[in-house]
Amino acid sequence: MNRPESENRDLFAIADLSHEFGISTRAIRFYEAKGLLNPERVGGTRVFRRRDRARLILILRGKRLGFSLRDISDYLSLYDAQSQTAQTKLLVAKVDERLSLLERQKADLETTIGELREIKKLAGERVGA
Repeated sequence: MNRPESENRDLFAIADLSHEFGISTRAIRFYEAKGLLNPERVGGTRVFRRRDRARLILILRGKRLGFSLRDISDYLSLYDAQSQTAQTKLLVAKVDERLSLLERQKADLETTIGELREIKKLAGERVGA
């Protein structure tokens, strides 16, 4: 199986990660400021390691799935502690919570769509009458 070149590297510049993940360097610095990433410094230059890259993948996945930075931070803290059981329990709880919210939002959207279709139907009948 071929692995992308970036997965075989040990060190990354902020521009490397920015380009690879299609996000701004500002976003990466923001995650650093929030304590989610902790790159080393060589002079004034940030040097990211594979671990930082893996954490960034988890951060971006969490954001894409709608988790808050707090939720992501809690998860990453357990990742750092290498407590797989606690990490898995937290993940399952957060996923259940998120699924529940999305199911409620989906039901609300379906109700709203039905109401709008009914309004459109009634308005169309009046215009055509």
